[in-house]
Amino acid sequence: MRLTSRVRASELQGRAWLNTGGQDLDLAALRGKVVILDFWSFCCINCLHVLDELRPLEERFSDVLVTVGVHSPKFEHEADPEALAAAVDRYEVHHPVLDDPELTTWDAYTARAWPTLVVVDPEGYIVAHLSGEGHVQGLVSLVEELVAEHEARGTLHRGDGPYVPRPAPEGDLRFPGKVLPLPDGSFLVSDTGHHRLVQLGNDLETVQRVIGAGQKGHEDGDAATARFTEPQGLTLLPEDVRAAVGYDVVVADSVNHRLRGVDLATGAVRTVAGSGVQRLLDEERARGAEPNAVPVGADPLTVALSSPWDVVWSTRAGRLLVAMAGTHQLFSFDPRSGQLAVLAGTGDEGLKDGPAAEAWFAQSSGLAEDHLGNVWIADSETSALRVLRFDDDGAVAVETAVGEGLFDFGFRDGDAGQARLQHCLGVAQLPDGSVAVADTYNGAVRHYDPRTGQVATLARGLAEPSDVLLDVSGGEPLLVVVEANAHRLVRVPIPAAAQRVDEGASQTQRARTKLAPGALTIDVRFAAPTGQKLDDRWGDPTQLKISSSPEGALAAGAGTAQGLRRELVLADGVTEGVLHLTARAAACDGEPGGEIPDHAACHLYQQDWGIPFVLDTEGETGLVLDLRGVN
Repeated sequence: MRLTSRVRASELQGRAWLNTGGQDLDLAALRGKVVILDFWSFCCINCLHVLDELRPLEERFSDVLVTVGVHSPKFEHEADPEALAAAVDRYEVHHPVLDDPELTTWDAYTARAWPTLVVVDPEGYIVAHLSGEGHVQGLVSLVEELVAEHEARGTLHRGDGPYVPRPAPEGDLRFPGKVLPLPDGSFLVSDTGHHRLVQLGNDLETVQRVIGAGQKGHEDGDAATARFTEPQGLTLLPEDVRAAVGYDVVVADSVNHRLRGVDLATGAVRTVAGSGVQRLLDEERARGAEPNAVPVGADPLTVALSSPWDVVWSTRAGRLLVAMAGTHQLFSFDPRSGQLAVLAGTGDEGLKDGPAAEAWFAQSSGLAEDHLGNVWIADSETSALRVLRFDDDGAVAVETAVGEGLFDFGFRDGDAGQARLQHCLGVAQLPDGSVAVADTYNGAVRHYDPRTGQVATLARGLAEPSDVLLDVSGGEPLLVVVEANAHRLVRVPIPAAAQRVDEGASQTQRARTKLAPGALTIDVRFAAPTGQKLDDRWGDPTQLKISSSPEGALAAGAGTAQGLRRELVLADGVTEGVLHLTARAAACDGEPGGEIPDHAACHLYQQDWGIPFVLDTEGETGLVLDLRGVN
């Protein structure tokens, strides 16, 4: 879809530039290139997916395309320039990045969601505004069209872009993610930035063994040749299960969207679950299948997963539990039968307790089982500590111990109801039954006592701690903390008296949208990419799900229904809140007006928005959002 009106791209404004060799960029310097502005935050799993989706596009069109990452922070910690520089290194971002801590450029381009992609043509005009992930195939077609059009006009300039690589940090570890104690007193670490596993001695420094070639990719084989891509969580299977399946450790191989099995005796690596296809693009979901549907008896190597981030063996469930960060769910996996299933979570992003099948999570990234068989969850994007409880009758429920929602965070101890964390990634049980939390963006290890409902601080001043575990190998209980941004593991004593910190509670600093009281129209724009058509074989292939915080903020219009247009009514007495929207559209390869060919590839386009609002008599009576808007 092309419109006759042309909108000039706004100037790129922020605090500083990274990956440019110290040079500032502006749109004039990019004239003659196709430019993709990628509005991202380094906490956001969907943004990380888009970074990987864009890599082949950047390589294919390296002489005509420039990607500019506009880093628009959600959390306070993400506005720290050193933290951003570390994230650019950690995720191997190979294009210029604009540091936009005040969201100046974000606001200029009316971005409303992470991630958002804006395409600017070689003459400096906006030609597409896309939200969410899964747009690369459409972008290929669009870039090809723009290259042909502007080459014919003489307005396309081929040649190198402005990217200048940063020096890579050196050391035995690079942005380690998770740690697993082994029976011999050593520790197995996911050396995430080096795409491998490292076995460290009890001193946390001596490298005893390396598993993996240290090169990004997916390959099974022996310790020297196997490949991972940003491995994260690790867990040791029970002895009887290890004997039955022939491997000892399960690894969450996050960017490969797979679970891997490791034989500790030989170092051999095998893939035990996951097809390597990201679950959000799975054909079955694109055709309207329930997000909780994993066919019974399905070969686990054919099931699509999405960024598995941590794994733990559940004695109550008798299976492995997987924090499936990319779909905001918890999966279960039985290594003996190969059966995968969704244990908890609808796939909606947010914080909602209750029966496991109805709960909402947000990028769960850390799991630990306690002595009662409960599984504690570090739910990173809600900055929340959650718990999965198994009843004797088989029912499974989700409860929140600490945390409020997607936009609430801070550094506050005290009563759990008002305590705040900031993007926590790891969790462990302590000897007295309390819970330690790797409070990543606060650079701290926090403490929650279920008996008293109190939160305290055990340690602070750490460099993005991504995992924590209890270590009793020396007799006295200590904490082993993975300090990701310091590229090391450290031991931290458990203080007799924990600190009480109160640096306040915060909310994501995005401008609230002014809405007029009463009726509100929601319109989501979507246009299938060139070469695709809406998959209308089973009816309307679009869907809009809407809810609000607080729950009573909508008097009418909440719920899930087909179509991308909805009439809402804001409730009387509500002055501010957050609208939560999820839009989906399914398209398949084929020409508009024609039939979808047999065995055509199908695609699900999906985006979640959280839109803070305040009522104002002069406010908007309608919102137009872009799932895939193309000018």
